Amino acid sequence: MHNFQAQDHFSDGAQYIAGRLTKGTSGTHHAVVDPATGNEVYSYELAGSDDVDAAVAAAAEAFPGWARATPGERSDALHRFAGVLADRAEEFAQAESLQCGKPIKLSREFDVPGTVDNAAFFAGAARHLQGQSAGEYTGDHTSYVRREPIGVVGSIAPWNYPLQMAAWKVLPAIAAGNTIVLKPAELTPFTSLLFAQAATEAGIPDGVVNIVTGAGKEAGERLVGHPDVAMTSFTGSTGVGKRVAEIATATVKRLHLELGGKAPFVVFDDADLDAAVHGAVAGALINSGQDCTAATRAYVQRPLYDAFVAGVADLMESVRLGDPFDPSTDMGPLISHVHRDRVAGFVDRARSYARVVTGGEALQHPGAFYKPTLIADAAQDSEVVQSEIFGPVLVVLPFDSDDEGIRLANDTPYGLAASAWSRDVFRANRATREIKAGCVWVNDHIPILSEMPHGGYKASGYGKDMSAYSFEEYTQVKHVMFDNTAVVRKDWHRTIFGDR
Repeated sequence: MHNFQAQDHFSDGAQYIAGRLTKGTSGTHHAVVDPATGNEVYSYELAGSDDVDAAVAAAAEAFPGWARATPGERSDALHRFAGVLADRAEEFAQAESLQCGKPIKLSREFDVPGTVDNAAFFAGAARHLQGQSAGEYTGDHTSYVRREPIGVVGSIAPWNYPLQMAAWKVLPAIAAGNTIVLKPAELTPFTSLLFAQAATEAGIPDGVVNIVTGAGKEAGERLVGHPDVAMTSFTGSTGVGKRVAEIATATVKRLHLELGGKAPFVVFDDADLDAAVHGAVAGALINSGQDCTAATRAYVQRPLYDAFVAGVADLMESVRLGDPFDPSTDMGPLISHVHRDRVAGFVDRARSYARVVTGGEALQHPGAFYKPTLIADAAQDSEVVQSEIFGPVLVVLPFDSDDEGIRLANDTPYGLAASAWSRDVFRANRATREIKAGCVWVNDHIPILSEMPHGGYKASGYGKDMSAYSFEEYTQVKHVMFDNTAVVRKDWHRTIFGDR
């Protein structure tokens, strides 16, 4: 059982504006449902356009002071922030598992420590926001580059990793001197609100971090299109990302998109079969498969294909589904019954053209549970191979030559993540060069770290989360040039004044 009582924590509302909780003003109420039981655990009024305007105004008011803070001052604040997050780790883990249905061991061992580490990383990175060193490139001038904050950032995060996505949006933005308004998914507001409260507890000024919890059509579109928002960062589906881009373009604002994925898992015939089997099951089922980098398409060279299918099926059948707060649970429910039925629809349609090796059914349970599922013998152009299912479903296809394996890996609109499995360093290195994805793992699948960037190719979006590379999204580069001659009439003036 959990001990997180959302109604006690957020009795004043599910919006966090200018350093305090407040109620929404949309007139529409939303119930947060525990996906493991189907029970309502919190009800609140969604944010409306007035709440978005108030949050943006608070962020705009806080921006000049926060932007003027020295890198050392922002770094100190972020170090304190990391400390508060670490001190409240169990509270965050309980809240994350309650709203998402993810196993408590995943929240405790992945989501929360990853977020604390991210805060500690950006505390250090805040002191290294440097431009290019000065130089005399014309001979008569000294040039240097300033890296400046953009202003108010309006970000939208998804429901699958609400705590980590809040961190990925908020931390680089404020480390660079921006202020932010974050809209989490209305299904999963708890840890985003706790995150903002922790920022205030750490001494980060009111208005620097604001949360508006509302529907995409009303609150999300207002945030993206707001004239005082200088940049939007969005994580979510490619379809919604296109709509976000359309709205952002109207106000010519900076845009960062981290969109869908359909990660290939390429197993060459010299791979360690046991390692590949374990890697595929773990990579496909983490967070119940609700992960845009999850292993979804396994391409296995024909000599290993049958053994791989049998090994994955056996291992999937051993995965323990159940109460997310039981430490022995391996996989929790999907985020909702609606989403579970969507996943089931993909599998049920696939029965007409492919083979469901194991799984393929919902549990007879009040929660939104769906069994780990392995599908074989699907065609490359089929729905389960080309579309993002976002559930505990792995599709396995054979290939013959290395050229074919890499070609198939690249044969979807997406390019967020991939992995290659081989003992041959040259074979693996070729795969890392030729697979079009923002991250390619070799003999592993899923690990991420604060020091390295995360972002995609093709329909998976553009721009980077995490790492120092994320500052490219959240800063404006300015060229400053000083004349060194003190000469009134410069040499180039003759192009204007002629021979006078």
